Amino acid sequence: MLREIDLSRKITKDEYKKVMTDLELKLGTLQRRALGLGIPVVIVFEGWDAAGKGTQINKLLLSLDPRGFTVHPINAPNEEERLRPFLWRFWTKTPARGTIAIFDRSWYGRVLVGRVDKIVPKKIWSKAYDEIVSFERQLADDGNAILKFFLHISPKEQKKRFRKLAANRSTAWKVTKEDWKHHKQYDKYLAATEDALARTDTAFAPWTIVEAHDWRFATVKVFTAVADALERACAAAERAQRSSRKRKAPARRDDSASSILDGIDLAGAITKDEYVSSLKKYQRRMMELEHEVYLKRLPVIIVYEGSDAGGKGGNIKRLVQGMDPRGYQVIPIAAPNDIEKAHSYLWRFWMHIPKAGHIAIFDRSWYGRTLVERVEGFCSEEEWRRAYREINEMEAQLVGFGTVLVKFWLHIDQDTQLERFKARQRNPHKRWKITDEDWRNREKWDAYKLAIDEMLYRTSTPLAPWTVVEANCKWYARIKALKTVVQAIEKKL
Repeated sequence: MLREIDLSRKITKDEYKKVMTDLELKLGTLQRRALGLGIPVVIVFEGWDAAGKGTQINKLLLSLDPRGFTVHPINAPNEEERLRPFLWRFWTKTPARGTIAIFDRSWYGRVLVGRVDKIVPKKIWSKAYDEIVSFERQLADDGNAILKFFLHISPKEQKKRFRKLAANRSTAWKVTKEDWKHHKQYDKYLAATEDALARTDTAFAPWTIVEAHDWRFATVKVFTAVADALERACAAAERAQRSSRKRKAPARRDDSASSILDGIDLAGAITKDEYVSSLKKYQRRMMELEHEVYLKRLPVIIVYEGSDAGGKGGNIKRLVQGMDPRGYQVIPIAAPNDIEKAHSYLWRFWMHIPKAGHIAIFDRSWYGRTLVERVEGFCSEEEWRRAYREINEMEAQLVGFGTVLVKFWLHIDQDTQLERFKARQRNPHKRWKITDEDWRNREKWDAYKLAIDEMLYRTSTPLAPWTVVEANCKWYARIKALKTVVQAIEKKL
């Protein structure tokens, strides 16, 4: 693709001035319009060294309100970033609704520099294309306008620019040995770039190739592409507002009337002696494994979901009872706050992904979108249906990074739930645990059962299976969960 680009294209100074005056005013207007509509914007600048990425970013910023954008210069990952899945550092930089995130280089480093310089093994960078496409699709589905620019120059032009920079004492620092090394590898980088462009050019996140020999031509092309994309995004958002429909949950599951929950035998129970003996055994082993997890730099994520009064809190308490609190974190998930609502729903969970060697325990999780948000109508049907794929993709990336991912559904029957609700009301020290919302949710038992069944059916994958914990007996549930976590970590080690 790049070999066919005509790099001789240019415009005159007078043409440039005439066109840019209108484009600059238009961009400012569109930025305000996007802010009003709550459209997040992602702009990626990739390209050859000395192609003018910094110049184009600076010119673009001068036309925008500085309160509405953030520039992210992306360098090689630091220690903190290397200890997490590679997309983590980009998820945490995604823009809030109505703001613009500009990336000076981006997630494409893995399939460009990481590939050519053999910093990343082939088995890892070859998977990155699919991860990048799923990342960009999830952002686009959440309403992000995504623009990706590749600034293209010839090797001859690059060499000329390097020499000019190196000849000036005030700019010589900009040209490094690494830059000259990459110049000699131009053909290898060209092949890697062609591959990346072909495999990640999508309708929701297309590439724009910018002929960058003439900076005026390049600037006009960048400004025009940004203006056109913002105009399309604003028009689409306005159409969506006009045609928005009332959200509601469907009456039944798509493809099966059978129930996973109905097939669960809740009679599992153990004696107090069995419980005490097993609890000591597995808590002692968890204490040992936490140390091994740290030494081997193994990331561990444990997800707890379950019925109200299913015993999640007590279960988590027994899991961590003998562990060093410096090695784990319990993350309680409640309704999203205003900052979290301004991002993709997965953003707040990516913010808590543990670094390698640490354990994260989620007390409720990203599955809220397919449960409470679905049943209560806090998201659209399109959003919770899409979430199954998005969650599976996210979990595949976590496991692909080497994460031990354990997912528990703690299940109890309606009679047991009622007994526990009443017991909480009678106990002044536990009365805070029972709320009006719990009673309202109980009245929607059948709707939640439908949502739980479909969630288990669609998101129990070979990479990230669900473990259903029969939780009518709290002792039995605690030991099953502990044993499952121990076995999963031991297997990975």
